[in-house]
Amino acid sequence: MTRSFKPVHLGFERDCLDIPLGALHHSKLLPAEVKTSVKYRQIRSSIQSLGLVEPIVVIPKEDLPGCFSVLDGHLRVEALSDLGASQARCMISTDDESFTYNRRVNRLSVVQEHRMILKAAEDGTSITKLAEALGLSEDSIRARFRLLDGVCNEAIALLADKPATRGMFGVLRQMKPFRQIDVARAMINLNNYSLKLALAMLHGTSPDQLIEKAALKGQPNAGASEALRRLERELAAVQADTKLLEESYGPANLRLVIIKTHIKSLLDNATVVKWLAKFRGEYLQQLQLIADIKHLAAD
Repeated sequence: MTRSFKPVHLGFERDCLDIPLGALHHSKLLPAEVKTSVKYRQIRSSIQSLGLVEPIVVIPKEDLPGCFSVLDGHLRVEALSDLGASQARCMISTDDESFTYNRRVNRLSVVQEHRMILKAAEDGTSITKLAEALGLSEDSIRARFRLLDGVCNEAIALLADKPATRGMFGVLRQMKPFRQIDVARAMINLNNYSLKLALAMLHGTSPDQLIEKAALKGQPNAGASEALRRLERELAAVQADTKLLEESYGPANLRLVIIKTHIKSLLDNATVVKWLAKFRGEYLQQLQLIADIKHLAAD
């Protein structure tokens, strides 16, 4: 049997475009005092030092050909205008169903921010300028340069677009590469990128999977490590069971609806009901209970 697939519609155009600032229209009113806020000053300083990192997200205006409504990046548009820019790099949305863009698109991850800072430094931006642009201390910028030291490329690739914390990478570098990959995959499966989980998995790692310094530090906690390893296995098993239940819930619910409809049609037949009442009273009782189900108990 040939299976047909529905075409996948992209939410955005494949290529970004440089659009004149005059063709960009705000889709919401900005507070009068917005340009005095700390956030606006940081965005302005960042664009002045590094250029526009995230493109403006826009959608074509049906009533004004050649013009666009800004879905995300209102402050960036204002900052570009104040800095004398004539155009902005924009990502074109193909669908606007009154959605909130911020809920659909992830912000720069820790790894992406790290790469952005390295790129700016390679292009000649000084640490002092980077610190001013991002509102950070120079020591913080230097620490971000070293963020991924000791973390293997495979683990970095897995976590590149995930909301991982900086402290989590400090925990990962105490493990050997294969264990880093296992931990990264476990975090993705659990959708949990917290420092607490990273530390728990570090303590649950056997000494032979740790770098020498971390292994020596963790030697006194052998009993706790075994308990944490067991907890890790149990968490993975629960996650797999939950996924299986999620996949089977829809079809099972559909089958229940079909069965209920068929049973109700049988119970609407007086002849069937009389026969059941006379010869199979217990069946009639159970069939009536099924027909009266309003929703699954799990709801």
